[in-house]
Amino acid sequence: MQQKRNIQIIEWEDLDKRKFYSFGVFMTMSIRATVYPATLIRTRLQVQKGMSLYSGTFDAFFKILRKEGVQGLYRGFMVNSLTLISGQAYITTYELVRKYVSNYSQDNTVKSLVAGGSASLVAQSITVPIDVVSQQQMMQGQGEHPTRFQLHAKVQEGMSKRMFGQTRDIIAQILAVDGLRGFYRGYVASLLTYIPNSAVWWPFYHFYAEQLSKMAPSDCPHLLLQAVAGPLAAATASTVTNPMDVVRARVQVEGRSSIVETFKQLIAEEGAWGMTKGLSARIISSTPTAIVMVVGYETLKKVSLRPELVDSRHW
Repeated sequence: MQQKRNIQIIEWEDLDKRKFYSFGVFMTMSIRATVYPATLIRTRLQVQKGMSLYSGTFDAFFKILRKEGVQGLYRGFMVNSLTLISGQAYITTYELVRKYVSNYSQDNTVKSLVAGGSASLVAQSITVPIDVVSQQQMMQGQGEHPTRFQLHAKVQEGMSKRMFGQTRDIIAQILAVDGLRGFYRGYVASLLTYIPNSAVWWPFYHFYAEQLSKMAPSDCPHLLLQAVAGPLAAATASTVTNPMDVVRARVQVEGRSSIVETFKQLIAEEGAWGMTKGLSARIISSTPTAIVMVVGYETLKKVSLRPELVDSRHW
């Protein structure tokens, strides 16, 4: 009879922190560069009225590529890359809270749920101002502009220092219209999107990994099981939280102040279908993200093991 296996989890105290953070920055940047075009497409699909510009994810991809070129798929990327800071804050908070919760419960689902939600709370407090600016840049270059802020013509056309000029221009407009609080527009909507997303993702990730380990042959690598569990968890979490993600995008891009009113207007104008806008793009972006993150993150933790623990672990 096949012996039941358990996925081994490397905990915070097992890690060499210097290696963990050094490799972690490179891994996070690689993931963001890979999936950024899908993130931009998702934002445009969620904000557009009906199908005024794009009929779906692939239609948006080819239209942006044809009209704006490859750089159009990376509008706002340099500003968005500052979320590297929130990425490191996320994984640190996740691991520390997981360690703390283990003092009270050894249930892996409980540890993952609490740690995932806490990590998102910390990360979103850093990410929202970056998102507000980068999303405004994502919306530039379209035939219509549902965003409140437009780049000045000379900033759009000038090649030298265009990237930083666009960023300064958007920041100045946000400050002039909304003040500092404008950079936290949609903060509550972001928390209502990403805390549940993270709280759902981690328990389902461990759940799928454990279920797959019971079904897989005994010689199947743990990393392969985790690489399959990641996208399954990502698709589950994306589907559950997509309605609030649509509302979040509209609040931040269109400058709305009420989550409830935004939700009501979306339902009135586009029906229940409106709650699914950008879902396919979100799943498309979350699938490779999950694979790279899981394989990268689990590998990162393995190569960051304290030297004295390397020989005691078997994968």
